[in-house]
Amino acid sequence: MQFNPTFIPLIFLGFIIVASGLFIVKQQSSAIVERFGKFHSIRQSGLQFKIPIIDKIAGKVSLRVQQLDVLIETKTFDDVFLKMKVSIQYLVDKEAVYDAFYKLDNPHDQITSYVFDVVRAEVPKMKLDDVFVKKDDIAIAVKRELSQSMQDYGFRIIKALVTDIDPDQSVKMSMNRINAAEREKIAAEFEGESERIKIVAKARAEAESKRLQGQGIADQRREIAKGLEESVQVLNDVGINSQEASALIVVTQHYDTLQSMGENANSNLIMMPNAPAAASDMLGTMVASFAASQQLGEAMKKSKNINPNNK
Repeated sequence: MQFNPTFIPLIFLGFIIVASGLFIVKQQSSAIVERFGKFHSIRQSGLQFKIPIIDKIAGKVSLRVQQLDVLIETKTFDDVFLKMKVSIQYLVDKEAVYDAFYKLDNPHDQITSYVFDVVRAEVPKMKLDDVFVKKDDIAIAVKRELSQSMQDYGFRIIKALVTDIDPDQSVKMSMNRINAAEREKIAAEFEGESERIKIVAKARAEAESKRLQGQGIADQRREIAKGLEESVQVLNDVGINSQEASALIVVTQHYDTLQSMGENANSNLIMMPNAPAAASDMLGTMVASFAASQQLGEAMKKSKNINPNNK
């Protein structure tokens, strides 16, 4: 049988018609096929075929997780206007591609409307500080409302996130000033506490220094008294009585004092009187004072013994 060349155009035309019926659906996507304008089937990923001219692809639905960012302006309970950015992550269920494609004309507008409704119902109940603290509560409320509403349309809400809270610039400046003032107050309190600790430590150190100084003076006087006692005993052993020995010791100390004053060339101290006789007179005065004090003490003891009721 001889091949007729007139069939070549027909074969070529037939090949084009068949080839036009082939189409590819990408991974994580579904294609909606309609026949004469009526829904016919849903085709999944891979190489697919439709009847040319009769069937057509009405549209494709992505099965991937998608994100929709919604920018909302609202006000808080304390009348502060702010802008919030809410990000909605969602996907279309593979078993509900028909509902997602045919029931909603514009799913983005539908989701945006629900987000506006929830946010403008929740935020006016909160003060500005609470909006920042409880932004997760707002996100949970948005997700709950969207999940219930969009489930009937084949959409599954994965996550709702409040990604930005932006008050007016003047409000942010006021918040920064309040925060700065609070930190300065805390810093002042710490500085005051530090100064108090320094003062207390200094007072304790001074008290300890004076205690040790007093203890040193007491020890010094104790040793001086012990030395004087030994000196008087030595003088008594050579036949000098106690009064003469005391006078000799006072005179000796008088000259020691004058010698110490003379060693310091820059001293402005003047000792009056500085004659040796003055030391003897001072000793006599001291002895007379001690004797008078002793007599007064003995008289008071006798008075108490005679009249015990006296206090």
